[in-house]
Amino acid sequence: MSDIHPHRAVFAGIDLAARVERAERALIEESVLAAGRRDPAHPVVLLPVGSGLAAWAGADSPFSKVVGLGMGSGLGHAELDLVEDALAGVGATVQFEISTLADPEVAERLTERGYRLIGFENVLGLELRSTPRARLAPGVRVETVGPDDFEVWLEVDVEAAGTPDTQGIAAHETFPRQALERAQRDLAATTGFSATIAFLDGSPAGSAGLRLDGGIAQLCGAATLPAFRRRGVQASLLSARLAVAAGAGCDLAVVTVQPGSTSQQNVQKFGFQLLYTRAILVRPAT
Repeated sequence: MSDIHPHRAVFAGIDLAARVERAERALIEESVLAAGRRDPAHPVVLLPVGSGLAAWAGADSPFSKVVGLGMGSGLGHAELDLVEDALAGVGATVQFEISTLADPEVAERLTERGYRLIGFENVLGLELRSTPRARLAPGVRVETVGPDDFEVWLEVDVEAAGTPDTQGIAAHETFPRQALERAQRDLAATTGFSATIAFLDGSPAGSAGLRLDGGIAQLCGAATLPAFRRRGVQASLLSARLAVAAGAGCDLAVVTVQPGSTSQQNVQKFGFQLLYTRAILVRPAT
């Protein structure tokens, strides 16, 4: 399906994980800033903490979490106090996403304070060593979305997300339709983001996002409408985005998926490998 050399292993060391986590932090930060611009009357929280960031864009926002901690430094109780106080001010459930390559002290501090493990997500990566030619399934056309087509892309994206992947471990959280619409608008406002839509036999069939950050290509979700599944739409969207990323000079593509999911299976067919896992720990609001 792809001209990329798929079998060269990527060493998932601490330096690489720190680079990926910085890109994730930037994505979250810019998305939350976009949420604040979209609705100035709605409060948001952005609090740098060590190598990471505590963010909140609303109780039903997928960007409301603490990311990127422990990459090059530990985490003290005083810093945690600041995070918890800031999020308590908006009544938030405090959620941390911690890489298995982060300083182990971070998880130790969190468990000391009563945080509990509720799930995992896998981060997979693929080295981009050449500019591949996009391989599209029969009848599939993939286009980058312009301003005139954004609402079509958004409708496909949110509608497809309403019938999620049921293979593997279920996601630890779900979001209502309006929350997903707001989140995708905010994500689309981040630096380096482009939206992609797939047409099958002329009909809108699938959607995907791509964000470029310092040589990293972040594959920001992909979804196919139920009526068009198992016809190569996802593979076509993935191949097209990898070609764009390599052509832009990116050396690494990354994607975050639920463990054991169809999404993980699809990207591994392209040669993606598991880089590390993020543990998700929460302490409910009091």
